[in-house]
Amino acid sequence: MIAKTAKIFIAGHKGLVGSALVRCLQNQGYNNLVLRTHAELDLLHQSAVSNFFTIEKPEYVFLAAAKVGGILSNNTYPADHIYENLEIQNNIIHQSYKNGVKKLLFLGSSCIFPRLCPQPMKEEYLLTGLLEPTNEPYALAKIAGIKMCQSYNRQYGTNFIAAMPTNLYGPNDNFDLDTSHVFPGFVRKFLEAKEHEDKQIIIWGTGVARREFLHVDDMADGCLFLMNNFDPTKEQNEKGEIFFNLGTGNDISIKELAELFKKIIGYNGEITWDKSKPDGMPQKLQDMTKMHALGWKHKVDLEEGIKLMYDWFKDNHK
Repeated sequence: MIAKTAKIFIAGHKGLVGSALVRCLQNQGYNNLVLRTHAELDLLHQSAVSNFFTIEKPEYVFLAAAKVGGILSNNTYPADHIYENLEIQNNIIHQSYKNGVKKLLFLGSSCIFPRLCPQPMKEEYLLTGLLEPTNEPYALAKIAGIKMCQSYNRQYGTNFIAAMPTNLYGPNDNFDLDTSHVFPGFVRKFLEAKEHEDKQIIIWGTGVARREFLHVDDMADGCLFLMNNFDPTKEQNEKGEIFFNLGTGNDISIKELAELFKKIIGYNGEITWDKSKPDGMPQKLQDMTKMHALGWKHKVDLEEGIKLMYDWFKDNHK
């Protein structure tokens, strides 16, 4: 268990994931948090990260910093997605080892699994097939992060673990329609269409792809649960069993999701599908057997989550 007074570094604390981790930790009485903005600490710079760890000596690390985006962002900036994520991971994981960090949790993504992965996706399906082309560079970086944690555990005896969240949403999400994921994109699209009384909304793809969604506060709760309840054995390190899926175990088609947004937000126009645009992976549903067996389960259901996001966006984005 992490002591309440322990020094904890949250890398990427301003983002969707990092800010949720900060809220979760503070709500549970952890107040010795080390936080740095990008202006204060550029995680792409090896020397800056080295100096930071040497001076601050955090005891625990949540590695939530990442270059992220939806299909358009991944297709447009593939080099940025692989380079920046690899640099961030390499710098933080290596300096955590060099400076004696007691435990590190690396945040990955469900996109690490093969494009045609059996559903629901079990942790053991990693590296059993080809990746989804639209986000392959990002996925490869996240796979490298898992393997780096596993390798440092095997060679140096570190306690580095990982969590692979499904599609996340919540406060401080990215609502830029050019770079956002589907959930925050829908929040903005439907709200603006309702306010402008638009007669139609155009959505990428066919709507048949299926996705699983997890509220980011549930994700943060799951991460802290893992940090306090999971230490890989030698056998698990040898097999690479150092990461857990983090989701709900339930999915929905993008078409069904759009109809749910339409109903909850109260949009009266039509939904038009631009079938010339890609759907991405056909389905991404995580198997939650391992996390449920440890004793953790999500709390926020999808309809409640949409209402929470809608209210948050209205209050915070004018």
